Amino acid sequence: MHPLASILISVFIVSAVSLIGIVTFLLKTKSLDKVFFILVSFATGSLLGAAFLDLLPEALDKVDPAQAFGGVLLGIMLFFLMEKFLYWYHCHEGECDVHQFTYLNLIGDGIHNFLDGVIIAAAFLTSASVGFITTVAIVLHEIPQELGDFGILVYGGFSKGKALMYNFITALTAVVGAVLAYFFLNKLGGFTPFIVCVAAGGFIYIACTDLIPELNKERIALRSIQQFILILLGIGVILAGKLIFK
Repeated sequence: MHPLASILISVFIVSAVSLIGIVTFLLKTKSLDKVFFILVSFATGSLLGAAFLDLLPEALDKVDPAQAFGGVLLGIMLFFLMEKFLYWYHCHEGECDVHQFTYLNLIGDGIHNFLDGVIIAAAFLTSASVGFITTVAIVLHEIPQELGDFGILVYGGFSKGKALMYNFITALTAVVGAVLAYFFLNKLGGFTPFIVCVAAGGFIYIACTDLIPELNKERIALRSIQQFILILLGIGVILAGKLIFK
């Protein structure tokens, strides 16, 4: 399959994840909490597995280690800036204007999805297997994130239908990012592995600063063990995908 076709299919799949908010029409709050618990744990493993077992090894075959780890560091800092100034996850009563926050969240989500598209394009331009693994990792991370985004919009005053529509529109920025990256990175092929390293840094940042702290709030021993097993399963899925699509 042509790389551009693979890229477009992948980003459309990632964009469709934004419609996950539909499940809130069907699930009760307790059921949704259980699903979220599973997805966050699984996504943590998939992101770490994709970064350390797939993206970095692939990039290190093509760039100097100093450049590769410099890219990882850049990715961590870029995602820090994006989260700090653009992607506001929480709004506590009295600390911000709720309605203003919802629009800021949409802007930040659009930028985040645009970068996802760039990452997917860079991954497929590296190899089909890296593109597939990266897409899987992004999808698994996006599911709990998009559920959270949907909840934020509803909390901010949007109807469920309107929140679903706006969430999907911002998700389509991934397509724009992917197409631009495809034509830009194709002309600078040597730059692609560095972008992959930046993506790895972003994955590490998300897993270690957003997801793991949420998991660490759990203090019940049995549920903590379940979290650990789910993280290992997430890593296992990435490893299996790497072996299958090698």
